[in-house]
Amino acid sequence: MRRCGTTAGGGVGNLALRGVSKRFGSTVVLDDVSLEIGADEFLVVLGPSGCGKSTLLRAIAGLETIDAGEIEIDGARVDHLPPGKRGVAMVFQGYALYPHMTVRGNIAFGLKNIGTERAEIDRRIAAVARMLEIEHLLQRLPAELSGGQRQRVAIGRAIVKDPKVFMFDEPLSNLDAALRSRTRQEIANLHRRIRKAMIFVTHDQTEAMTLADRIVVMNQQRIEQVGTPLQVYREPATIFVATFIGSPAMNILPVTRAAGSGTLQWVRLADGTQIETTASEASLPGQGALRLGLRPESVRLCGLGDGQTKALVDFVEFLGDKTHVLLSLAGGDRLVALDGASCPVHAGESVGVLFDRAATHLFDAEGRNRGLTG
Repeated sequence: MRRCGTTAGGGVGNLALRGVSKRFGSTVVLDDVSLEIGADEFLVVLGPSGCGKSTLLRAIAGLETIDAGEIEIDGARVDHLPPGKRGVAMVFQGYALYPHMTVRGNIAFGLKNIGTERAEIDRRIAAVARMLEIEHLLQRLPAELSGGQRQRVAIGRAIVKDPKVFMFDEPLSNLDAALRSRTRQEIANLHRRIRKAMIFVTHDQTEAMTLADRIVVMNQQRIEQVGTPLQVYREPATIFVATFIGSPAMNILPVTRAAGSGTLQWVRLADGTQIETTASEASLPGQGALRLGLRPESVRLCGLGDGQTKALVDFVEFLGDKTHVLLSLAGGDRLVALDGASCPVHAGESVGVLFDRAATHLFDAEGRNRGLTG
C-alpha cells in the first residue's frame, strides 16, 4: 500500500527528519521516515504496538543509531551527536527515577553532570517545582510518591534542562483513567507556558486527539498520514487511518461501480442499494475493488419506509449520551450506526437506514482514499 502525507507544513521547522531508516538485523523498524516539526508545535505520534513510534523517538534522542537519513535540530545536523549534545529531553513511560535520590536530587542530576553551577541548579529547580506544583515533594524519595507525582518529577527533570525539543514516550500509560485525564491537561498547559517543540508518542486516540496540533499516524514502520486531529478523522488518507482513528471504527463495505448521473461516482452495496460518493469518476482506477467508508455517525436510522435501505438490528449498546447500533443489511454487510439515542430501537427489529452522502469515503484496492483526490 502506498503511504500518504509523509511530510507536512512548510519551511524549516525546529526538528526535521529526512529519509530516516533503521534496522535491527534484517528487521526494518523505521522505513524512510520524513517529517518536519515547528519550533513550538505539539506533535503526537500515534499508532499500534510495533509500528516504530517509540523507535522514532529514541532515534531522535540518540538512544538508537540510524542506518540512513538525516536528523536536524535548528537547521544543524545532529544524528552523529551523542544524546547529551542534541538538545533534547525525554520522559519515559516508566519514569526512570533514581530510587535512592530525593526528588530534588533526581531533577538536579543531569545539570550536575554537565557542570552547572549550584546557584543556577537551585534557581531552575525552584522554578520547575513551582510550575509543576511539587515544591512540597522535593525532599521525598520516589517510593514515597504516587504514580502521578513520579510522572511530574520525570517531566520536571526534562524541563530543567531547558531543551530545544521535549519528547514523551507513552508517559501516561501507567496511570489510572482519572489521573491520566488530569495529567493530560497538565501537559497541555505546560506546552502553552513554555512554547517548545513537543513530540508525544501514544497508542491512545483520546490523548492524540486532545493534545496534538498535528498527529502523525504510523503503521508498519512508516508514516500513513500527517494532519490536524480534525483532518485525520474527517479526511483519512488510507483505510488504515480510517479504521484506526475513531471509536467505533469507520464502517468499511465492499461495493461495485454503479451508473451515475454526473461526475461523482455512484456505488452499489451487496443488497443493491446505490449511493453517490464524494469521489469523482475520473479519480478512480479503471478496474480493481472498491470499498465504501462511512463513519457510524453518518449512518442514520429511520422508519422502514423512509430509508435508502432496510436493516436488521443485531445489537444495541446504550452508553448514556450515545448509542451504538449494530446492523445487518440484506446483502450480508454489517455496520454500526450512532443515532440510536434519537431513534430508540431494539435487537431483532427492522429499521430504515439513511447514508450521509457528503460524509462518504471511497477507497481503492490499495486502500487509498480516492475522495481526497477528486
